[in-house]
Amino acid sequence: MDNQILVEKNILEGKELIEALDNKKLDIKAAMWFYFVESEEWKLLIATPMVDEKGPKEAYRLIQTVIGEMPATSNTSISFKDVAVLSPKDDPIALVGKMIRTGPGLSGIRFTKNVINNKLIDDAYIYRLYI
Repeated sequence: MDNQILVEKNILEGKELIEALDNKKLDIKAAMWFYFVESEEWKLLIATPMVDEKGPKEAYRLIQTVIGEMPATSNTSISFKDVAVLSPKDDPIALVGKMIRTGPGLSGIRFTKNVINNKLIDDAYIYRLYI
């Protein structure tokens, strides 16, 4: 997804993917759409301890499997290239985590035009952030 506006459809599809990953027992500590100004694109960031424990390939493999298993009726347009896996310790997860905590459920927090430690967070939509 390389447009500058995050629309409701993207927000709902992101939630659907996170719920599907939760059902596969992936330990997601943080999940958010994050806008990268430099590349002018949104990425669905998923932070999981699996990245630290087994490496990012295992997490990507699981996510790719789940995206492939999503029913055709879900109308999801999230593709594998829209997703980035991170350690819960990595920026921007750790950076935004200094300001917001949601708990393990799913939330819907828009976080726009904020500066944390002299770094601008242009735009983000946070589903979960408990690190």
